[in-house]
Amino acid sequence: MARAGSGTQASGAGEGGGAAVWLLAVGQTVVYAGSYYAFPALLPELEAATGWSKATLALGPSLAFLIMASLTVVTGRLVDRGLGGEMLVWGPVLAALGVAGMALAPTPAVWLAAWALVGVAQAGCLYETCFAFLTRRLGGGARAAITRVTLVAGFAGTLAFPLGHWVGERLGGQGGLAVFVGVTLLAMPCNLWAVRSLRRRERAGAAPVPAPSGVLAAALRRPAFWALVACFGLIWLNHGVLITYVLELFADRGAGPAMAATAAACIGPSQVAGRLLFMLGEARAGNARATLIALGGVVAASAVLWLAGLAPVLVFGFALAQGAGAGLMSILRPVLIAEILGREGFGTISGAVAMSPILASAVAPALGAWMLVAGGPVAVYAACLAMALTGWTIAALLLRFRAGEERG
Repeated sequence: MARAGSGTQASGAGEGGGAAVWLLAVGQTVVYAGSYYAFPALLPELEAATGWSKATLALGPSLAFLIMASLTVVTGRLVDRGLGGEMLVWGPVLAALGVAGMALAPTPAVWLAAWALVGVAQAGCLYETCFAFLTRRLGGGARAAITRVTLVAGFAGTLAFPLGHWVGERLGGQGGLAVFVGVTLLAMPCNLWAVRSLRRRERAGAAPVPAPSGVLAAALRRPAFWALVACFGLIWLNHGVLITYVLELFADRGAGPAMAATAAACIGPSQVAGRLLFMLGEARAGNARATLIALGGVVAASAVLWLAGLAPVLVFGFALAQGAGAGLMSILRPVLIAEILGREGFGTISGAVAMSPILASAVAPALGAWMLVAGGPVAVYAACLAMALTGWTIAALLLRFRAGEERG
């Protein structure tokens, strides 16, 4: 395959990538459902099938995220060199091999090895690479394309949790993972067609332009870089803990298995609803205000989940607020990085910033398991609320300071 994602804006960028962007959206949906959400969707069945503890099982996704974080700067540079398309095409195949290894794992050591493979794959084929690829290809028109991708990919959890509930009951945890292998593989043909289509839109003679030397070092000297790192890290740590143990936490709040699975499945549509509201009101809200609203939704979600012990139906309120807030942040994260830190060397800088939320996602399963053992669900509710409040405060201070700089 020829290189995809050159440094110039495509001649068809005004159209936002057309059908190619929608196919990338489908590719992101199935790869997230198959390799990311499969674990929380099948966690109760995996415990029963393997006899391993939550902490042992959680080491798998933690390892995958650690590997993913260690590779994000590398994959970002590969995007800057025009190789984002190749990673999007072949990453899902590698991820599917990893999920197959998880399904067949007879020991924790094999389980971890399979997750390590998934981590390598996810570094090259999830949101970070997709968004950097689109930003590089479409320039200022990338936000509309990113929004389209996230509108569709927001249904990954909606696909994974009911499917996991259904196959888990019939095939068990590891048998259910075998089904998710097929789900993950569906991303490959979708991304292949999309990347080829976007490559055909390139201007004749356009060549990939690598990021200027020193662009990352310059970004690391800016306080705004570290503020973004801290904010995104805290929010994704909150989200990772809550999503990994969502079924167990819902059960603690008094929700039955069917209600818990239904409410968890609502997180995806809530992500889509939040993004649609942003699209409808973005001219009035702006990115800064939308960021504070989105982070406020995450704060509200943690508070509502804690209160759901008084009325289990409030787990649906959690799903609405968490899905809308975190879903909107998925759009705003690359936009804020580009606006605050610039588009020059975007893939490299975005990859560096992404280390924080990815590391947070790596820590989240193990941290959640430790908190559940040490302090029970109440410790999780309190810690996640504190994470969300701190993230919102950092973002508010950063955006206020930036607004003052622009006025000055």
